[in-house]
Amino acid sequence: VFSKIFSHEALESYLPKIQLVIKDTLRAWSSNPESINVYHETQKLTFRMAIRVLLGFRIPDEELSHLFEVYQQFVDNVFSLPVDLPFSGYRRGIRARETLQKGLEKAIQEKLQNTQGKDYADALDILIESGKEHGKELTMQELKDGTLELIFAAYATTASASTSLIMQLLKHPRVLEKLREELRSKGILHNGCICEGSLRLDNINGLHYLDCVIKEVLRLFTPISGGYRTVLQTFELDGFQIPKGWSVMYSIRDTHDTAPVFKDVDVFDPDRFGQGRSEDKDGRFHYLPFGGGVRTCLGKHLAKLFLKALAIELASTSRFELATRTFPKITLVPVVHPVDGLKVKFFGLDSNQNEILTGTDAMLGATV
Repeated sequence: VFSKIFSHEALESYLPKIQLVIKDTLRAWSSNPESINVYHETQKLTFRMAIRVLLGFRIPDEELSHLFEVYQQFVDNVFSLPVDLPFSGYRRGIRARETLQKGLEKAIQEKLQNTQGKDYADALDILIESGKEHGKELTMQELKDGTLELIFAAYATTASASTSLIMQLLKHPRVLEKLREELRSKGILHNGCICEGSLRLDNINGLHYLDCVIKEVLRLFTPISGGYRTVLQTFELDGFQIPKGWSVMYSIRDTHDTAPVFKDVDVFDPDRFGQGRSEDKDGRFHYLPFGGGVRTCLGKHLAKLFLKALAIELASTSRFELATRTFPKITLVPVVHPVDGLKVKFFGLDSNQNEILTGTDAMLGATV
């Protein structure tokens, strides 16, 4: 089922909807006279993308905001100690999950009743149809569980990587300009705006420098630290025998930090993945931001597409600057993110890359 949900055809159909959600979000960020908390706002963005694009729910913005707050409360408490006492994190998490399940059930029922006006099959449509193909109509509980799993998969890690992407573009303006040059050379960016119809999946996949930038963000700022596996066959590693049946944890972050193929591991350098160097091509398991083997992350192509679409919009239609004196420190728990969320001021740009003044700014300018 998940191979269909994240197939080339499915991604192609999601792309225009992803672009729309990103455009609307950047427009809102740019119209805010204050700086924004990037990590919090990208969490909202990826949640909205999951609800609107992956699941096709037509939830009004006010309800969507409420559902996001409930979902965040659920995520914040999902790893709490299972101590079922009043006011405990565990109890708050259970209550948030119940509220969330009710909201999702309402959205699923409305979706099943309103099938008109759909111009693409979203992930939930594919999930429902797959059940029918196998002669098993999914129950409401199964649909709710599948929906929650899809939201969870699209949410925290993508928000983390999106925040890291924005921070690195702020730190490295030459990388941002090189991105713009590639977009111009490929006929995607012209006179400061994205050419209509130019952002198809094949076109985006042909942007080699953009691919290098996203790879480097995921190498240096892998959202999660590692994963767990069960040993299927006893093996030896560095003189130690690891018995069959044991649970082992592998570290993505340590692998990236110590892999001999990467030169100057602490430096943000997208060109390491360019054709001249191709550092990720030396060896199988030196670069694994989405895990490895048969249990690699199923949503990795969607995550990379989302990050690329975000980078294209940032390079094409936004000007942004750090709102604090220095860049914040990074914390690794529960996923990689800046300790203050990263405070950034966004400015809208017109088609000639000129800053658009807000109404207040224009009035202030007129009185000077």
